Amino acid sequence: MTKFFTTLAVLCIVLSNSVFAQKEKESTEVLDSSFVKILTILQELKYEPAGKTIELGGMGKLTVPKGFKYLNSTQSKQVLEDIWGNPPNEAPLGMLFQENGSPVDSVNTWAFIIRYDPIGYVKDEDADDVDYKELLEQMQKEVEEANTERSKLGYGTVSLVGWASTPFYDKERKTLHWAKNLKFSGEETNTLNYDVRVLGRKGMFSLNAVGDLTALSQIKPKINDMIASVSFSDGNRYQDYDSNLDQVAAVGIGGLVAGKVLAKVGFFALLAKFWKVIVGAIIVGGGAIRKFFGKKKDDTETDTDTNVSPSEPDNTETQAS
Repeated sequence: MTKFFTTLAVLCIVLSNSVFAQKEKESTEVLDSSFVKILTILQELKYEPAGKTIELGGMGKLTVPKGFKYLNSTQSKQVLEDIWGNPPNEAPLGMLFQENGSPVDSVNTWAFIIRYDPIGYVKDEDADDVDYKELLEQMQKEVEEANTERSKLGYGTVSLVGWASTPFYDKERKTLHWAKNLKFSGEETNTLNYDVRVLGRKGMFSLNAVGDLTALSQIKPKINDMIASVSFSDGNRYQDYDSNLDQVAAVGIGGLVAGKVLAKVGFFALLAKFWKVIVGAIIVGGGAIRKFFGKKKDDTETDTDTNVSPSEPDNTETQAS
């Protein structure tokens, strides 16, 4: 079975699970409608290739790093909310997927989400003084305390197991990166949350990737390239700070690390369940695949592209808003 068929099969089981409690007729209607919507989004995704320069909200630029492809702001929001199931939120500046990956890939499900946070000028005077072991213990305690409220609201609990990659601050490049190892109740596989921050005069670029903990071996070697791909424009760089004009952030380096422990983890908690029932997905999805692609048999049989869409990406220049 080609990767394209596997992707479609997974979508079928995901969508069928989401309407499992409804009547059979209603379930079928919702499944068909949701399936068409997601499939349409996947087919229309247009990526920018490695080497392409992307404007990032007027604050800087991104040069798509080797081995990656860029998805613009509008389509990234569709992926996050309509495909990955995150709650509605402000659109990111874009996303970076592995060159051979896709939003519903069984192997390359992770991607870097790019945002700009106008947090202010982050002073890094505390960088050498942060005790990350002590900070981790504090964060673990806060996460456990929050589980009480999560349980009351009907959500599963989560534990911060430890650092998947110890926080590291580069004074020269004014960049910070670290990774958390998270364990969700009921999940056999731990979740990786990898954070990168590129500091500027009035805020920072935030790049966040979430995936199975095993993705660490894929992500960590690419961090330096990821950092090098993002830069602030003249007047917005860290060294352009003016103490008479600019606002200072309320947190330092330690505060950035201790921030949102559970940022962007929702979609992976959902995706993690898909692969446990892949065989069932193939069976359940067969009918839907034939229904939507029966008239394009030649296309589906010959498609070997690693993208979800059988059509080639349109490389028309796209800028992030």
